Amino acid sequence: MENNANAYDVAVIGGGAAGLIAAIDLARSGLSVVLLEKAHKLGGRAMTVEKNGARFNLGGHALYLDGEANAIFREYGLRLDGGPPQTKGVGIWNGKLPPLPGGAAALLTSKLLSWPGKIELARIMTKLPKLDTEALSEISLREWAEREIRDPMVRNMTYALCRTSTYNKDIDLPIAGPVLRQLERSLRKDRIRYLDGGWQTIVDQLRDLALRSGATILTGQSVADIEHDGAVLGLRLSDGTTLSVPRVVSALAPRETFRLVRDADHTALRGWKEDARPAMAACLDLALRKLPVPGRNLAIGLDRPIFASNHSFGAKLSDNGDQVVHLVKYNMAGEGNPQEDERILEQAMTLLHPNWQAELVGKQFLPTMTVCHDFMHLRRRDRRPGPAVPEIRGLYVAGDWASHGEWLLDAAAASARRASKRIIEELAREGTGDAGRALAAHR
Repeated sequence: MENNANAYDVAVIGGGAAGLIAAIDLARSGLSVVLLEKAHKLGGRAMTVEKNGARFNLGGHALYLDGEANAIFREYGLRLDGGPPQTKGVGIWNGKLPPLPGGAAALLTSKLLSWPGKIELARIMTKLPKLDTEALSEISLREWAEREIRDPMVRNMTYALCRTSTYNKDIDLPIAGPVLRQLERSLRKDRIRYLDGGWQTIVDQLRDLALRSGATILTGQSVADIEHDGAVLGLRLSDGTTLSVPRVVSALAPRETFRLVRDADHTALRGWKEDARPAMAACLDLALRKLPVPGRNLAIGLDRPIFASNHSFGAKLSDNGDQVVHLVKYNMAGEGNPQEDERILEQAMTLLHPNWQAELVGKQFLPTMTVCHDFMHLRRRDRRPGPAVPEIRGLYVAGDWASHGEWLLDAAAASARRASKRIIEELAREGTGDAGRALAAHR
């Protein structure tokens, strides 16, 4: 590790959203940063794939304008054009498509609910923004719902809305507070955005900003080992190259970070790996010349964990006006059969848009997408993992799984900011080495 050309202040492993944000923050502080991504393209699950002129994200994606990620993107000056999703939709219930009670008028006329149920749903929706979600840190979503909601259909609708906002069908493990906070965000439809061109527009701008900030980005580089003796010494890459680096941010899944660290059994990494409960999904994306049923842009499964949305209602996702419709079936880890899930999603599409196959110009089916690698749940011993690995000085973690109450992209962004902030604060406080002295002076 004597080669100074391979020496950096910090290495970031993983070129998804979390890794890119960490690299930008650290490089902007004046540190020498290298980002390593094993794929030949950055972005991870934020990549966008183009097929026949249509742009498909890797699974369902929505940007919450009040979320932690968008706050960072605004700080960076990113341009994120697009629009909100459709607010009016239908439910999927017993093979029928009843209108969802989205507004006051729809609520009053909904045939899904009894009159007492309508009153209760209105009460729950009114109460939601005022909830002290921090106080709901020791009960599950199911426990909260069974305590607060009497009407079975109102409870069923609440579960469906929570599932749609968190992309997670589990109601027994998730801690109620973070789920309800995410639900409240999702009900502000004017504060949700589908992005023109897909999420690749985020990745491309983050990459360019990282490079302009001075970070080195190496794609096609797989890390074999995080070398340490209780403190990080450097990285050994799969091709045998070594990097001399005293600080590492791993933006990988907990299982992958665990695998890279010798004697990880004796660190917090073991618990983070063992406690992780990934949320999974089967995703079907379709590009259609037009919708067979005009105006039918949104559907939420009430008796099954299914969601469908015409992303082209809010965003430009094709070159010629084709409509990009996303359907998802939410699964738990180890659940789901690819062939069966594809059949279920296609049947749902036929229910929504009969004869849709005649308009089809592009298709993408992702049978086992990881929505997130973990979330705040009752069996997680460390409710707020990271940013530092306590037993290994100089090792930090980030990613959607390192949530302190955030979900999805917001968890990835917030955890990356926590990791970079911790490193910058520690170096400034120590004031040692070139980087520490520069940060201390800057501070």
